[in-house]
Amino acid sequence: MRVGAFTVDPVYDGYGDQVARDILHVPGKPDAWDKCGRYVDDAGNIQLICGGYLLRSGDRVVLIDAGLGEFEDEQWHGGQFLDSLRGLGVTPAEVTDVVFTHLHWDHVGWATRNGQIVFGNATYRVHRADWAHFVEGPDADPEDVQQLSPLSGRLETFDAETSLLPGLDARPVPGHTPGSTIYVVSSGSERLLLIGDVLHTPAEVTDPGWEAVMDVDNIAAKRVRTELIKSTADSPDVIGAAHFPFGHVITVDGEHQFRFLD
Repeated sequence: MRVGAFTVDPVYDGYGDQVARDILHVPGKPDAWDKCGRYVDDAGNIQLICGGYLLRSGDRVVLIDAGLGEFEDEQWHGGQFLDSLRGLGVTPAEVTDVVFTHLHWDHVGWATRNGQIVFGNATYRVHRADWAHFVEGPDADPEDVQQLSPLSGRLETFDAETSLLPGLDARPVPGHTPGSTIYVVSSGSERLLLIGDVLHTPAEVTDPGWEAVMDVDNIAAKRVRTELIKSTADSPDVIGAAHFPFGHVITVDGEHQFRFLD
């Protein structure tokens, strides 16, 4: 799709199959998933698309998130990111910027490979709070540290709303992680919100009480989700989530729903 001067394309890396009730629930509403059956298969599993987004404008080639990496097990199936990128006509050396919505492992998989930076000419950007939490903090996972530490020399962090380039703005929304960030691509009245994991599935649009086991701060994450849904409902704003396709928040018979783009 296009937003002003930007061309925006999904970059597919793979997918994850998860038991829906294990990753998302509404406290006090054990039937919440029963009302959202269209989003799960017959076994109660939900498939999470994994990858990122490619933004191009002039001489800037920007990746928002970097997929799973070369990872394969019974639930997660990655490895296609670089091929998908080449299918869009871009080589790793041509990427000028890599920007993370947050630093969970399924969003940074192609940041480095065997200790080497994959996008060697790019500047990497992330909220300072996420870098502190996942890389520098006393409880940082050693695998995250190993994966991300090579970026230090090419890293720029931010800690407030900021413009990364004309038409691309970072809006911090802590909750899912300490530095979770929405990236707003805009031109005039057009807006595309690349929201990372503010929403994991379209089901979360239906009820502000959903909780995700991956949220670092459930209360803050629910507040962010509620505000996103409220502010975008029935507007022309397009939502670009990390794990499901583009769409809009709409209201049907007084209930918020997610409608995929045609």
